Amino acid sequence: MAAKHDPVLVIGGGLGGAAVALALGRKGFAVRVLEQAPEFGVIGYGIQLGPNVFSMFDRLGVTDAVLAQAIVPVAILMIDSVDAGVIVRIPTGASFRARFKRPYIVIHRVDLHRVLLDACNALPKVELIANTEVEYYESHDDRVVVRTRDNRTFDGAALIGADGLRSTVRAQMLAEGDPRMIGYVAHRTIVPMTDVRVDVHRNAVVLWSGPGFHIVHYPLRAGTLFNIVAVFRTSTYAEKGDGERYRAELDHTYRDSHPVMKALLAMMDLDRRWVISDRDPIRHWSKGRVTLLGDAAHPTLQTLAQGACMAIEDAVCLAELVTLAQGDFARAFRRYETARYLRTARVQFESRYFWDNFYHLGGIEREVARAAWAGRNEQQMFDCLAWLYDGFALPDRLPEAA
Repeated sequence: MAAKHDPVLVIGGGLGGAAVALALGRKGFAVRVLEQAPEFGVIGYGIQLGPNVFSMFDRLGVTDAVLAQAIVPVAILMIDSVDAGVIVRIPTGASFRARFKRPYIVIHRVDLHRVLLDACNALPKVELIANTEVEYYESHDDRVVVRTRDNRTFDGAALIGADGLRSTVRAQMLAEGDPRMIGYVAHRTIVPMTDVRVDVHRNAVVLWSGPGFHIVHYPLRAGTLFNIVAVFRTSTYAEKGDGERYRAELDHTYRDSHPVMKALLAMMDLDRRWVISDRDPIRHWSKGRVTLLGDAAHPTLQTLAQGACMAIEDAVCLAELVTLAQGDFARAFRRYETARYLRTARVQFESRYFWDNFYHLGGIEREVARAAWAGRNEQQMFDCLAWLYDGFALPDRLPEAA
C-alpha cells in the first residue's frame, strides 16, 4: 500500500492529465504532473463537450467555472455539401436539456484547460512541473521511477500516462508501433466573428458533409470568435508542405462543394495541418503500478466529439477507484480497465463507423443516408445518443480480492 504523501506521477499536462491530477488531488493524494512543453498549455482551438461530462465536472468542482466560459449552441446540424440541405438536426436547447439533464457546450480548449489548471494550483498537494520530457519509466514492487531526457529522475507511488496518441508510456508498455493512419488530415482556424462575411449559422455546431471531406464550425467566447475545422482525405497525408500547396489541395478537394463551404475555406489559416489517426481498442492498458488515460489508452476519431469527455471520465473513475483501493494502485488500475474499456471501445468503433458510413458519403450512398435520417424525429435522435449522453456510472466498490 502507498501512503497519500507518496506522489502519483502523471505524464502529460493536457486536459486528461490536468483532470486526473485534480481528481486525485481532491481525494487528498499528492500528485506531480510532468509536462514536456516549456509551459503548461494546449493547442488553442475549440472543443465540443457532451452532457455526459458534467457529472464529472461536478466531482471535480469546476462546473460553474466551465459554464462561465462556454456557449450552449441552439442545435447540432449536419448539412449537405451539394445543396446545403439539412441532413440531421439535433436541438440542444430546452428539449435536449430536459432529456439529458445537462447541456451540450462548445468552449475554447485553452479556457477549459485554464479552469482545470487553476483548480489544480489551488490544491497544495498538486505540483505542475513543465519542461520535463520523460524518456522511460521503471516499475518496481513498491514504486515507479521515471527518467527524463535531461537525466533527471522522479519517484512516485504510481504512474499515469496521459501523454496522448503517441504516448511514451504506452510505447514502452505495449511496444505496438505507430497509430492507425486513415488518410485524412485537418486544418483548424479561429477568426473574429466580425470577419465572417458569409451567411452561416453562428449559434449552432454545424458539420458540412461531403464525399471524403467535411467542415465543422461553431462560435466561441460569447460569440466573438468563429472556430472552423476543415477535414479531407488525401494521398499526401504523411507529407509536409506549405500554405500554397495546402491551399491548392483544398481547392481541388472541395471544388464541387457548396459556395458557402468555399467561402469558409477562404478564411482558413493553412500554416499547419494535423494527420488524423486512432488505434484499435484494447482490454488492458495497465501493468502493475502503471496505467494509461485518455488518448494514450483509447484514442478515437473526432466523429462523436468525445475524446476529452472520455479522458475526463477516465480521470474521475481512476481517482474513485484508487481511493476505494486505499492506495493499492495495481488493484485499482485493474478495476479501472474493467470499468472503462467497453464504453471507450464503443466510442472508438462507433466513431469509425460514422466516419466511414455517414460523414463522408457521396453519390447514391449519400442520397440513401440522407433519406434514412430525414424521417427521424427529435425523440429518435435523442434515443440514438442515450447510450453516450446518459453518462457513466462510477464504480462504488472493488471486487473481492482474489
